[in-house]
Amino acid sequence: MGKDKKEEKKEKTQGKEKKEKKEKKGEDGDDEDGGAGELRPVCAIAKPLADIGFHKKILKVVKKASKHKQVKRGVKEVVKALRKETKGLCVIAGDISPIDVITHVPILCEEAGVPYIYVHSKEELGAAGMTKRPTSCMLVLLEPQKGGEKMSDDDLKEFKEMYGKVVAKIKSLD
Repeated sequence: MGKDKKEEKKEKTQGKEKKEKKEKKGEDGDDEDGGAGELRPVCAIAKPLADIGFHKKILKVVKKASKHKQVKRGVKEVVKALRKETKGLCVIAGDISPIDVITHVPILCEEAGVPYIYVHSKEELGAAGMTKRPTSCMLVLLEPQKGGEKMSDDDLKEFKEMYGKVVAKIKSLD
């Protein structure tokens, strides 16, 4: 019987310690999403780079577009679309390693007249694009691809407004 009481007391103190740790973690402002509020280190060529507030707006546009299959994901698809002079908005992750994988994408964007912007994280870009995998770059299209469902009038109006604001801000950053 003596052991049981000691064990119960030990379990109670361990439970209190766990609660205290959780409370401290909540006070520090740590989020479940890995601290999206903090800036991550990015590569040297990541210019123009979105600040935190603008970063969230860009990811919202990507998320809305990916729901209706209006995105091209990955370097291969994006380069192919840029060579065909497909119009849209190119979003590139700034934490790609090795950087040589994406160094040619901004040049192709400038030649095609497509606005581009760097975001801080390939993981967040992949999540916004509705994939489980981190994504190095995406091209957000104005029109859905073949097989994609069309947006309702309200959604389309909202998307085009968000898209227009993002493109205007990118052009002002240059």
